[in-house]
Amino acid sequence: MDFDLTDEQRLLKDSVDRLITERYDFESRNKYRAEPEGWSRALWEQYAELGLLGLPFPESYGGFGGGPVETMIVMEAFGRGLAVEPYFATVVLGGGLIHQAGSEEQKSALLPQIASGEALLAFAHVERQSRYDLANVTTRAHRADGGWRINGEKSIVLHGDVADQLIVSARTSGSPSDRAGIGLFLVDAKDVTRRGYPLQDGLRAAEVKLDDARAEPLSNPEGALSVAEQVVDAAIGALCAEAVGVMQSMHELTLDYLKTRRQFGRPIGDFQALQHRAVDMYVALEQARSMALFATMMAAEEDPAERRRAITAAKAQIGRSGRHIGQEAIQLHGGIGMTMEYKVGHAFKRMTMIDIMFGDAGAHTEELARLGGLFGT
Repeated sequence: MDFDLTDEQRLLKDSVDRLITERYDFESRNKYRAEPEGWSRALWEQYAELGLLGLPFPESYGGFGGGPVETMIVMEAFGRGLAVEPYFATVVLGGGLIHQAGSEEQKSALLPQIASGEALLAFAHVERQSRYDLANVTTRAHRADGGWRINGEKSIVLHGDVADQLIVSARTSGSPSDRAGIGLFLVDAKDVTRRGYPLQDGLRAAEVKLDDARAEPLSNPEGALSVAEQVVDAAIGALCAEAVGVMQSMHELTLDYLKTRRQFGRPIGDFQALQHRAVDMYVALEQARSMALFATMMAAEEDPAERRRAITAAKAQIGRSGRHIGQEAIQLHGGIGMTMEYKVGHAFKRMTMIDIMFGDAGAHTEELARLGGLFGT
């Protein structure tokens, strides 16, 4: 595999890195979180001006025709800055579902609005009993008045409190956990009841209740699960890239602290035992980076079994590396690492939430074992 960036990708990386450096220091992040929606609308407009919101979409829909590598570049930079804007929810998940499952009319209507920053989307798939299983769906959709109506409840809908449209997974037939009989439906946020709240990592989510809400199917109402799984696999690859940015931030903060914190008349980084621990953090970071690159390369794999093995292996490694680096970062910082006024604790919270999303390291390790390992059996 060729891991070298093209000239255009290097320009994108330089542009996004500069934006995060200039606009996303820790104090600025706290100001963005204090805004009414929990993130910065002004910065969202700047993302649109830079083309970041339309990056993964074809030019015919107002995008820039980027792929998983371009998404990886953006997500890693956002990880370093601990960005709180709904990029993952709207562009990666919502936009990905519209692009893969939507009709030509739906794509022509929504993708340009996402690219321009006018539309916010959220993927409502989690239910109280579903855990990490996309097929465990009890929310029901039925035909009525020439269209579709949905009844049910969804939990932890990422940025569901500000979304203009929700993409809801709902069952049209079968029993819970059946793979068949699941559709994806576009629902106007005005037709649902939602309660927003902050998550531990600074992002926001919502509990959503659908009471005979009007809905428009994105694709085959009986067999949309495979499309959802494809988009979620690509989204996990993007999360892995963000996690690498978060881990890199924690490692850099820890190294800087070891060089400046003095004990017994010398920087604590002079002590060999702490140097060894910093090196172990670096090894874990590079292991995670390698697997995140692998996930990026495999995100567009057409064979769902091969794609799933790669994504599952990457997510398992990301979770293990993130936990190790986060714990070491907190311990090597001491008490200051636990304070709300210092960035490293917030980075560990974000890393923990990334680990949990779509399955933690333990769940993916078990799944990888069931699949016969990374290369199958």
